[in-house]
Amino acid sequence: MKPAIPAGLVAAAMILGQPHAFGAEDWNVSVRQLADQTAPQAVLWRRQIHAHPERSNREEKTAQTVAEALREIGITDIKTGVARHGVVALIRGSRSTPVVALRADMDALPVQEATGLPFASQNPGVMHACGHDAHTAILLGTARVLFQLRQSLPGSVKLVFQPAEEGAPAGEEGGAPLMIKEGVLRDPDVSAIFGLHVAPDLPTGQVAYRAGGLMASVDRFTVRLRGKQAHAAMPWMSVDPIVVAAHVITAIQTISSRRIDARQPIVVSVGVIQGGQVWNIIPEQVVLEGTVRAHDKAVRDEAVGLFRQLVEQTAAAHGARAEIEFSGDHAPVWNDPELVARMKPALVSALGETNVVESPPVMVGEDFAHYQQEIPGMFVFLGVRNEAIGAVHPLHTPQFVLDEAALPAGIRTMSQLAIDYLRVSPNR
Repeated sequence: MKPAIPAGLVAAAMILGQPHAFGAEDWNVSVRQLADQTAPQAVLWRRQIHAHPERSNREEKTAQTVAEALREIGITDIKTGVARHGVVALIRGSRSTPVVALRADMDALPVQEATGLPFASQNPGVMHACGHDAHTAILLGTARVLFQLRQSLPGSVKLVFQPAEEGAPAGEEGGAPLMIKEGVLRDPDVSAIFGLHVAPDLPTGQVAYRAGGLMASVDRFTVRLRGKQAHAAMPWMSVDPIVVAAHVITAIQTISSRRIDARQPIVVSVGVIQGGQVWNIIPEQVVLEGTVRAHDKAVRDEAVGLFRQLVEQTAAAHGARAEIEFSGDHAPVWNDPELVARMKPALVSALGETNVVESPPVMVGEDFAHYQQEIPGMFVFLGVRNEAIGAVHPLHTPQFVLDEAALPAGIRTMSQLAIDYLRVSPNR
């Protein structure tokens, strides 16, 4: 094994701007040392952001915190106000290209925190229950590591702090689609993008990857079943939308159980049923809301087509009319298989082979998928589970906490992905 590269040699290589002065092991040691040095500050960033959560498209103070931290690190190429409150920064290496992007999301959820943490949310009804505070702190820590190594980086790194991953409010644009629309992948052009998400079912210190479909497409549906109102004592005078709804809900469950190849991940779920106001009146309308999710675009398209067919024809068979609306339409998070094969060694370098595991497909979604529709991308899960400190609760719950010991692991992961991509990029 090669001995650890002395700090003085690291500094000398940076000053001289000699990318060839670093071998793979030199990079690994440098990243590990710098990540560990940065970890205490990353914890402070995370706690500050956690205590002051802001919902989608309202991340004004969070963006200010991010921009100030980047300036304190020494980064000067910073754009604010991207896609409302996004922050985009560039670390220029010894070469201008290739350019790799690292992305973190910043928004919180409408959840009342119940963790009892000393740095718990100070904004009633808003909480970082999905770990975006950790994602932001990890990317800031990564920025600090890469900035210190900038003169030896064989390319440049674009840092993308994104608002509204959880979805923009009704009537507003936001999230990854608006970031892309406003040019986050251009000027300079980005060759590949990486991101991560904390995972409370994965032990701290581990990272999980998957080639191909990692997370599901997300389609939200609203179905209005219109019938005919009548007195509940005379149901033959009605077209009962409640009965129709029961048949529709049963029918759409056959999409996953009987119509789509059982080897394909597919979910059709109803989360809302609204109908009726009085116990003795059959209503005119029932509204259903829910989601369709898949890991393959072709499967998603087939499922949506079957959904429309089953809902419309089932309603018609009972004399009712169905009005169907779909929204959301996040594509699956699809990790480019070639990129994953090339970058898996970076995960091993960052955390060790025993801490790199393959993830099963999951049915939650992520708007990181929009970047992957434009350029090759890779998304991974970072373990934050620690039963000893109670870090066991699921995402999106009031009790969700994470193990902050995972922050340096996240910084090493993101730093190593950026460095190794630039070192082995075919675009060099």
